[in-house]
Amino acid sequence: MAKEKDSKSAESKPERFEGGGGMNTGVALIGFVLCFLAGAGLMWGYDTNRMKQGGGAITADSTGGAAWSDDESPVPVSSKDPVWGSRTAPVTIVVFSDFQCPFCSRVEGTLDQVKTTYGPDKVRMVWKNEPLPFHDKAKPSAEAAMAVFNIKGSDGFWKFHDTAFKNQQGLSADNYEKWAIAAGADSAKFKAEIATKKPAKKVDEDHDLAKKVGVNGTPAFYINGVSLSGAQPFDKFKAVIDEELKKANAKIAAGTPKERVYVEMSKENKKNAPPPKDDDDEPAEDNKTAFKVPVGNSPVQGDAKALVTIVVFSDFQCPYCKRVEPTFKSLRDKYGDKVRIVWKHEPLPFHPRAEPASELALEARAQKGEKGFWEAHDKLFESQPKLEDDDLFKIAGDMGLNVDKVKAAIKEKKYKKEIDADMDLADDVQASGTPHMFINGRRLVGAQPEPKFTAIIDEEIKKAQDLISKGTPADKVYETLQKDAKGPPEPEKKNVPVPAGNPWKGNQNAKVVIQEFSDYQCPFCSRVEDQVKEIMKNYGDKVKFVWRDKPLPMHPEAPLAAQAAREAFKQTGPDAFWKMHDKLYEAQKKEGGLKREALDGYAKEMGLDMDKWKTALDTNAHKAAVDADDKAGTDAGITGTPAFIINGYYISGAQPYGKFKKLIDRALAESGKN
Repeated sequence: MAKEKDSKSAESKPERFEGGGGMNTGVALIGFVLCFLAGAGLMWGYDTNRMKQGGGAITADSTGGAAWSDDESPVPVSSKDPVWGSRTAPVTIVVFSDFQCPFCSRVEGTLDQVKTTYGPDKVRMVWKNEPLPFHDKAKPSAEAAMAVFNIKGSDGFWKFHDTAFKNQQGLSADNYEKWAIAAGADSAKFKAEIATKKPAKKVDEDHDLAKKVGVNGTPAFYINGVSLSGAQPFDKFKAVIDEELKKANAKIAAGTPKERVYVEMSKENKKNAPPPKDDDDEPAEDNKTAFKVPVGNSPVQGDAKALVTIVVFSDFQCPYCKRVEPTFKSLRDKYGDKVRIVWKHEPLPFHPRAEPASELALEARAQKGEKGFWEAHDKLFESQPKLEDDDLFKIAGDMGLNVDKVKAAIKEKKYKKEIDADMDLADDVQASGTPHMFINGRRLVGAQPEPKFTAIIDEEIKKAQDLISKGTPADKVYETLQKDAKGPPEPEKKNVPVPAGNPWKGNQNAKVVIQEFSDYQCPFCSRVEDQVKEIMKNYGDKVKFVWRDKPLPMHPEAPLAAQAAREAFKQTGPDAFWKMHDKLYEAQKKEGGLKREALDGYAKEMGLDMDKWKTALDTNAHKAAVDADDKAGTDAGITGTPAFIINGYYISGAQPYGKFKKLIDRALAESGKN
């Protein structure tokens, strides 16, 4: 997330464009990038089968849909825009986005969760193009997407949209044509449509609208006219959507036609909205609270007796991390031995070369000590954005490292545990983007100008000198300050009793029980299976893994699929259940893969008793059991899938393995004390 002034949390700011709100003249783009946000599901990706028109959505395009317009709204939308969802949905989310913006890509998983949770009859999404000027590929990709829309309508647009975000590093004219063809557009028609300049005109119109309504960065959203800015977690969207659903349904009940709800709601929300704030009026980020951020065995630049310790969570592929590096050098030149820098690895998911670069830096440390690490550190940032394997091997060779060992370290992810430990710490201290600094534990976010650092450093030097005057040894200053620092927040807990008869695997008598509430038609549930397999591989008989059904309302094939797996379980036990479970998730990739005919085919393949099978599915024999699980989840406040309960600790969404490991280890440690 690019930010030029006081960077706030990664959840609250969009990527800014030059000249936008909060810009300091002459100051380079400053920012930090988003990482896995609890509940936002950073591992969530894209599902093209769901990115289609649903619930009777109407589009005006070459496929012959009827024209419509909500141009009376303060944020007007019409059939000239790509739309997902129903024309009569009570909540409309207008999305201003940029195909080259990494934060727009990051929020797509959250938008998918919104679609999964609410469905096309409750929510519609309308796309508006807002290519930022410092993204050279953003406008051409937007024009290509709109050309596809003009040829193949919303269905074609969303297919192109998904492909473009999945392949954000590959934005190019050649690929636009390939993606357009894959989305169903004829190559000749696509080229001809681009040549008409109609797509470019629409992109410019969207940009003009963005300026008019006050968008100053991407991604930006208007939910029935209520502004939400930045790649926010799902809970932020849910809070606004739920409130808007209540108000919209009340209007409908009072007689407002469903087709008019968006116009009326957005007018009302604009009227009631607080006056916009300039960034200068925003409350300053909390940089007074000190957090527990241990140095551990991390690379250090500076003296152990330094009065001030700056722990930086960084990413070798992040341009903002590179931008802040000269500031660190200036601080060390200015303060000398009074300041030390501690490096923590936080390679972000959408920076695929960051983790290999970290492997190289740590191998350099293994071969040449601290000096080797910092030399590699400098060369990696100098090389950025060129961080492909050949670039890394050249750096290793120039440094005189054993290149074969470097290659092996990168290939085998030799230092994965160290990197994961840093990322776990980042999660503990809510360092949700890079660069993210803690100055004697005090948070400073983004590539801030030097005065932001010196203001905190000067205060901390005085504190440290005061401690030393009272007898604290200089090399114990940081440790002393950390004693009263704030630790990580307690993880959320939910009380969900474990049922006796549900399918399970692992150790029946394990002290740690993991319950998963899941849905066979949910793409995020199938996506988290890799993490589940890794859990079972690494923890084995230390855990009991229990299945809970929670078919979501917008997935019509999920309830019968859940019953199918239950019948397999009833007939031949757990092995049959898990075999059917795997087949059902694999079936998500096939057209009609969860229809009744397909389910019957899986049963035959598994050699199940087909007479019993047909009777069970025809009579909904397992509906009560499925409904009981669903209700148990709802009663506990679980509204989406996948959701996990680990000895009471709650995880929402298809989270990275590290999230699970942290809570499983905690539950194991606590169970050993009982």
